[in-house]
Amino acid sequence: MVKKIKADICVIGAGSGGLSVAAGAAQLGARTVLIERGLMGGDCLNTGCVPSKALIAAAKHAFDKVDGERFGIAPAKPKVDFAKVNAHVRGVIDAIAPNDSVARFEGLGVNVMQGQGVFKDRRTVVVGNTEIRARRFVIATGSRAGVPPVPGLDTVPYLTNENLFELTVCPAHLIIIGGGPIGMEMAQAHRRLGAKVTVIEAAHALSKDDPELTRIVIDQLMREGIDILESARITSVEGEEGAISVTLESGKVIKGSNLLVAAGRIANVDGMGLDKAGVKYSPRGISVDDSLRTANRRIYAIGDVIGGLQFTHVAGYHAGLVIRSALFRVPAKADYANIPWVTYTDPEIAHVGETEEQARAHYKKINVLRWQFGENDRAQATRQTDGHIKVITDMHSRILGCTIVGPEAGELLLPWILAKSRGIRLSAMAGIVAPYPTLSEVSKRVAGSYYTPTLFSAKTRALVRFLRIFG
Repeated sequence: MVKKIKADICVIGAGSGGLSVAAGAAQLGARTVLIERGLMGGDCLNTGCVPSKALIAAAKHAFDKVDGERFGIAPAKPKVDFAKVNAHVRGVIDAIAPNDSVARFEGLGVNVMQGQGVFKDRRTVVVGNTEIRARRFVIATGSRAGVPPVPGLDTVPYLTNENLFELTVCPAHLIIIGGGPIGMEMAQAHRRLGAKVTVIEAAHALSKDDPELTRIVIDQLMREGIDILESARITSVEGEEGAISVTLESGKVIKGSNLLVAAGRIANVDGMGLDKAGVKYSPRGISVDDSLRTANRRIYAIGDVIGGLQFTHVAGYHAGLVIRSALFRVPAKADYANIPWVTYTDPEIAHVGETEEQARAHYKKINVLRWQFGENDRAQATRQTDGHIKVITDMHSRILGCTIVGPEAGELLLPWILAKSRGIRLSAMAGIVAPYPTLSEVSKRVAGSYYTPTLFSAKTRALVRFLRIFG
């Protein structure tokens, strides 16, 4: 017998975006249904952001053992128990999981249904023997690792983010296809934990960020012993568990124990009956307008499933817009001009706004301001002097973009996100009193550098001499 449910809002996908919509809707009194075919918390909690950052943290502790000589501490080879590292990663996931659990969301009043949601028509979703008819739907099914069409790849065992964190033995030689943020983060983490690592990138590593700053990161990874092959095209892959061979267009053959595919993401759009729902989509994602509505005005799509900027915080941002639009009927349009991102290598890369290249394409004249971490006393004290902050402004001191490469770059970016999103001028940043000694002084210093030429100009010095006349 078919069970029928009526809802105000039905959310498909219990990742970051879907959970945010469901929690918000239920607490606002809306009849809410949440459908998830896999694990609650989605990719971010189980196979993405959380486990990767936990692994990176473990790797940093291992690296600190061998990096103490400059502090007068004899380096020591760390004894890495990879099974215990894996247990640490699982422990972090388990600590966060209750926040995303079925029990918590049912406690909020959400009707949680576990299974595959399939659209029957433009207003109805079926899960097992249950039909959900809702006023509004939100598709938040996320994305999965893309697998490039490399000859032989489908014949060998390979890793993606979905099974990488199941390893309990450190790879002897990890070959990574893809030099984007995921590939480079995992390259450094596994190298620090004892693996030999080779990264193969068809174009340029970390190509979405400013090359002036990414070069600093790439150089650091290479100093740590990671082999990074850029502009390298793969012609074939062969082998078996523990013995993988990757052949490049140049004829070079790379042999390793494990292969990680980190070459982009594909939207999860299959198996949902989107055609019956009147939703337009492609492998790149579901098509939405600025208000995140699909071709079917009753259906929204958010997060990775629409392509574009695939970050957990973007999915959360989308969720807030959908709540405003679907429940309060308040027009809400997505604006990505102030969306930040961070690559969690060591040093980190953090960015918001336009790069120098983008700004030069949009404006006749710009200012490019830099301040080196080597000029920061706290960075000197901690021997973390590689990197700098780079700020792009127009000729009226309006902030166009900021990129930071250095220690704690992701944390240091926040005031620049605020400044750009609220139209705060450089003068405000230059005028703050920053605690000493902190890394945050780099923001004050770089802002102050904008005014230095004027402050110490010949005209200003002449003014000072004139004022001396009056005592």
